[in-house]
Amino acid sequence: MKAIRTIRTGQWLLAIFLLLFCLLPAAAQPHPIPGDEQTDRYFPLLEGKRIAIFSNHTGMVGDKHLLDLLIENGFQVTAIFSPEHGFRGTADAGEHVSSSTDPQTGVPILSLYDGKLGKPSAASMRKFDVLIVDIQDVGLRYYTYYASMCRLMDACAEHGKAMLVLDRPNPNGHYVDGPILDMRHKSAVGWLPVPVVHGMTLGELARMVNGEGWLPQGRKCKLTVIPCQGYTHQTPYRLPAPPSPNLPNMKAVYLYASLCYFEATPVSLGRGTKLPFQVYGHPEMTGYSYSFTPRSLPGAKNPPQKGKLCHGVDLSQLSEDELRHKGIDLSYLIDAYRNLNLGDRFFTPFFEKLIGVDYVRQMIEAGQSADEIEATWADDVARFKEQRKPYLLYTE
Repeated sequence: MKAIRTIRTGQWLLAIFLLLFCLLPAAAQPHPIPGDEQTDRYFPLLEGKRIAIFSNHTGMVGDKHLLDLLIENGFQVTAIFSPEHGFRGTADAGEHVSSSTDPQTGVPILSLYDGKLGKPSAASMRKFDVLIVDIQDVGLRYYTYYASMCRLMDACAEHGKAMLVLDRPNPNGHYVDGPILDMRHKSAVGWLPVPVVHGMTLGELARMVNGEGWLPQGRKCKLTVIPCQGYTHQTPYRLPAPPSPNLPNMKAVYLYASLCYFEATPVSLGRGTKLPFQVYGHPEMTGYSYSFTPRSLPGAKNPPQKGKLCHGVDLSQLSEDELRHKGIDLSYLIDAYRNLNLGDRFFTPFFEKLIGVDYVRQMIEAGQSADEIEATWADDVARFKEQRKPYLLYTE
């Protein structure tokens, strides 16, 4: 009986500890340590090297940008590559960002597309010995930062340059969802044969690109990854800064997997409002009490349905926890499709580039439900989770 009481006492103590842990403020709870904070692991790799960085406003090491940190420590940074939205993260989606110079350091910002096949030129590649990748991704196939990384991997492989990925947690790294891209639909918003939500960090994804031979002509990039510490794929991770102008908070980051398909329809998903990727609507949608009017804003200079009163749905009232566990939900898209009653005119060809396959549009037009459609890619998800296992750096 004494042993049983001891076990029960231990269980109660554990329960009290877990309760107190959950009540701690977020700042007091343990948090993952990104690769860029582990300077003792990568500074020695940079000695005597000319360095380029692929980064943007998210490349912060504490309160200091990686670029400034490297320069302050005497490293020779010779070039910056910036992704969609630019080095400071303020450009619109798809907006052309010209080569320029970082005003604070004088380091040249080079175009990712000044060479052939949408990758840097030989002249750009001659400016450095090692390329550091330090950028916050959100883990979706149509979020373009990873595609830019893949182009740079190819350029590094072709020109004999090394790549160093300072890994960061993936806020959508806790699940895999969506169909695997049919490579007939390959584009800037669908670069690799992976599901819509691949659940991998950039470091893991880079390892998979090398391991699966996804670079052209079988090339392999000389790759080093500095993993995060204290991170698993189930670790909740709040982004310290918005990764791009229209993903301003965690609700938008979680809803991105469900709402981005509206980009290929006439429906507004809130660009040009205070709730981008958290609402959807259209001037001719009926039966809704919620309404909003898109305006020209920084990062959304000419949003869809600009200046028009749109009627629709506000999803920003849902809790973060509910949204984090929702996964891809096509019911919003189907709701708007049926409400507007436009038939095939509802979709543009961009839809297949986003969803990655032909059958989803066909099933929606045939009147099938979100659950029926989502069930069709279950085999894709299971197959991909097996395929990616050798490349994972963190516990699933």
